[in-house]
Amino acid sequence: MSGHFEPLPDGGAAVLLDEVEISILRSLAVQLMELIGPGEEAGESESDDLLASVFNDGPSEPPADPVLARFFPDAYGGPDLVPDDDVRAASAEFRRYTENDLRSRKREDALALIRALDTLAPEGGSAELRLKPDECRQWLGALNDLRLAIGTRLEVTDEEDGGELLRLPDSDPRKPMVMAYLWLGGLQETLVESLMG
Repeated sequence: MSGHFEPLPDGGAAVLLDEVEISILRSLAVQLMELIGPGEEAGESESDDLLASVFNDGPSEPPADPVLARFFPDAYGGPDLVPDDDVRAASAEFRRYTENDLRSRKREDALALIRALDTLAPEGGSAELRLKPDECRQWLGALNDLRLAIGTRLEVTDEEDGGELLRLPDSDPRKPMVMAYLWLGGLQETLVESLMG
């Protein structure tokens, strides 16, 4: 089971992770949360006015950071592809009412990953992580976001780029990111297979 997810009888999945893998996953998830940005302000709670939160406006302009632009793309092709004022206005309107929810979900997924890792106490260098079905969904979201972020930074445009990047010399400063990208892909793939099997 080391290095890949296996199905559990309850519909969840399990994976054996060593201390280094736990540390890398946790660090990447923390960085992802920092990139996505803060959630609710301190003092807010679910008991606050739900209606007000529904109509809480998000940003209307696309993010400048390339990773965030991939996470939160324009709904209607963007101004570079469709230079129409009505389309730009519709994209801004769509973003204003959806981006906050998308950011919140991505934060929750990354936080679920961190919390699950924090429960592990590696003995002899490894620990078994057991995820319930709902936790698997959050892990899939977080793993996907982590791969998308790293792939964007590496300028991966398709799966063939990953193979090309693997051939980089060990001296290339991108090599650790490439290895993380490919490793996360393996985790993601085996988690999907575990849930389908």
